[in-house]
Amino acid sequence: MRQPPFEVADIIRAHGNSFVERNRSWLTWLHLRILFAIEHCRTAVLGGHLDRCRQCGYEATSFNSCRSRHCPKCQTKARNQWLADRNQELLPVNYVHVVFTIPHELSWLALQNKKIVYDLLFRSSAATLLEIAADAKHLGAEIGFLSVLHTWGQNLQIHPHIHCVIPSGGLSPDHQRWIKPRYPFFLPVKVLSRVFRGKFIAGLKRAFRDGKLLFPGNMKRLAEQKAFHAFLRPLFRHDWVVYAKRPFGGPEHVLHYLARYTHRVAISNHRIVNFADGKVTFRWKDYAHKSKQRLMTVTTEEFLRRFLLHSLPRGFVRIRFCGFLANRRRGELLPICKRLLEAALPQNSTTPDASEPRSPGAWLCPHCGGAMVLMEKLTPHQVLRRSVETERFADTS
Repeated sequence: MRQPPFEVADIIRAHGNSFVERNRSWLTWLHLRILFAIEHCRTAVLGGHLDRCRQCGYEATSFNSCRSRHCPKCQTKARNQWLADRNQELLPVNYVHVVFTIPHELSWLALQNKKIVYDLLFRSSAATLLEIAADAKHLGAEIGFLSVLHTWGQNLQIHPHIHCVIPSGGLSPDHQRWIKPRYPFFLPVKVLSRVFRGKFIAGLKRAFRDGKLLFPGNMKRLAEQKAFHAFLRPLFRHDWVVYAKRPFGGPEHVLHYLARYTHRVAISNHRIVNFADGKVTFRWKDYAHKSKQRLMTVTTEEFLRRFLLHSLPRGFVRIRFCGFLANRRRGELLPICKRLLEAALPQNSTTPDASEPRSPGAWLCPHCGGAMVLMEKLTPHQVLRRSVETERFADTS
């Protein structure tokens, strides 16, 4: 893929310090850590490593990546390794994609209570799918699926939602049959929406009763029970958005499909069109108008503010498995699914994203095409010293 002309790191290097100075009142140590990591990703500050070609002896020094899950440049390797692990878990059935979204009125609450609200979003959506799927009126089966949290919309504003990718069907209660869905969209969307709404609101009320929710600033009045319940009441007057796509093919397609949703960050470097005069222009899809491609221009301060809205609490797990794919049950139930479907799992995928990831040093020599191997890990001081020595050599030659 062609190198993008502008990167989030460029914006941070140019305006990060001034942004931090003007926004110290709300920035946390996690925000500062994210800014530092992205700014110095693949630079001498983080050290590097020396690689040598096995065939011709060519040597190259490479800088280390920051490995932050919020960095636009550090997701490819983690994604490929994750997809390679998933390759052995695929079932020879169609897959379904279901999206659960909370109303915009709850976005501010999510920002101030990320761990509580995002965890509740995971639990409510998973419980809804498991409950409706187990109902004999709809499927009458135990399903398995993975859920991925996204907190952003295309315009970088806060928009928490869960993507669920589900094998189309499930195990019978006695684990003796594979049950196929009776609906084109797997499970009825309106039923999912209403059950999800009820579970999520009930969870918010429990969190409020247990004193787990924070109400800073002008939201302090909602800390009173009557005010909080009055705030929640209108949310029952309309359906919540639960979107189900038609089944999208079997295991030969699912890994490529998953690559579009896992290990994503709020914005990729390739979406940044221009960065000049204290403003950033980026591409976005306007889903309200048939996904039309548009350009949006904001100040660098507003861009960084929106980018940091999507920082996740330390240790928060944003990809989770449920049902017969849950970690504690997968080893027992996945072989049963395979046996009932009478098909072996694919050993290799035809999609590039499903291939086994290379090791950090397994890249090809630009001169002879031979394999480059890791020879030495370098500290930041060693990287800088090598850089100075190279410049001196170039000046004298």
